[in-house]
Amino acid sequence: MNFVSIGNVKIEKTAALAPMASVADRAYRRVCKEYGASYMVSEMISAKGLCYSDRKTEELCTVLESERPYALQLFGDEPEFVGKAASILMKWKPDIIDINMGCPVPKIAGNGSGSALMKNTELAAEIVRSAVNSCDVPVTVKIRKGWDENSVNAPEFAAAMEQAGAMAITVHGRTRSQMYHGQADLDIIRRVKETVKIPVIGNGDVTSPEAAEKMYAETGCDLVMIGRGSYGKPWIFGQIRHFLETGEHISEPSIEERLRIMLYQAELTVRYKGERVAMSELRRQCSLYLKGMPNAAALRGRCGSLSSIEDLKAICNDILGVENGLF
Repeated sequence: MNFVSIGNVKIEKTAALAPMASVADRAYRRVCKEYGASYMVSEMISAKGLCYSDRKTEELCTVLESERPYALQLFGDEPEFVGKAASILMKWKPDIIDINMGCPVPKIAGNGSGSALMKNTELAAEIVRSAVNSCDVPVTVKIRKGWDENSVNAPEFAAAMEQAGAMAITVHGRTRSQMYHGQADLDIIRRVKETVKIPVIGNGDVTSPEAAEKMYAETGCDLVMIGRGSYGKPWIFGQIRHFLETGEHISEPSIEERLRIMLYQAELTVRYKGERVAMSELRRQCSLYLKGMPNAAALRGRCGSLSSIEDLKAICNDILGVENGLF
C-alpha cells in the first residue's frame, strides 16, 4: 500500500470521499469508510456560523473517531472569521482543516465564498494565512480549474495558496461556470501538480476503478477524491482499492446486498438525525441506490415521498418480490 503525507497525516493512496453538502454526513461517511474510503472530509462548515455558535453549524463538526484521518472543512470570505473558526475547530480534534474555495453553488459563491475566492487570490491567501496561524494541524485548500474558461488560474492560484501555508491542494477539474457539467479536465490537475511541491488531490469524474487509475496516471496526483461517483454505490472505494492493488475487479454487490447497504445507511441516518429529518434527506440518495435495478423504475418514484424506515423496507421487499418481507 502506498501513502501520501499531508503534514504529519498519513493517508492511504487509494480514494478519498469528497466533502458534499447534504450528502457526506456522518452516516454516509461511516458507510464509505467501512467500504474502504481512505480519507474523509466533512460537509462545509460556515466560519461565521461557527464563530456565532450556531447549533446547526456545530453539529456538522461532530465526526466519528473511526473516520480518521479526516478533515473539517470551512467556508467563508473573511480572514478573521476563518482564523477564529479554525481555532474553535480544534476542540473537535480534526487531523486537517480544509478551506473550501471551489463550491460553485450561488448561495456560497454568490456571497464571495467558495469558488468566488478564485477571483481574488490576495484575499484567498490571507484567509489561508489566518487559518494556518490559528490552528496546529495542516491546512489544505479545495479549488476548481478557475471561475470560467476565460479565467483558468488553478496552477497560479494553487502556488499562491502553497506560499500562504497550505499543505495540500484539491483540484476539481471544472470551472465554476461549468458547475458539474461537461468533462473534468485532467490536464489542469496535472499542471497544478507540476507547479506546486505540496500534495495534490485530483477530483472529478472518478466513477470506476479504471477512472481512478487514469486520474493517477495522467495527472500524477497524490490522491484521488470521489464525490458524485460514489452516489448510490459506496462500495466503489473498496473496488478501487482492490483494483489498484491487484489489477483485478471485485464483482458488483447483488441486488439484495445493495438494498441492505442502503438500509444500513438509512438506519444510521435515523440514529443521528431522527426519522423525520433523515428520511427527508435520504429520498434522493435512496433513489440512486435503486438505479438500474430490474423493475425498479416505478418504485424509485416512491422514494420521493419516503417518511419512515418502514416505507423504505416496503420498497425493498417489492423490488425483491418478497410477500412476507425479507427486510
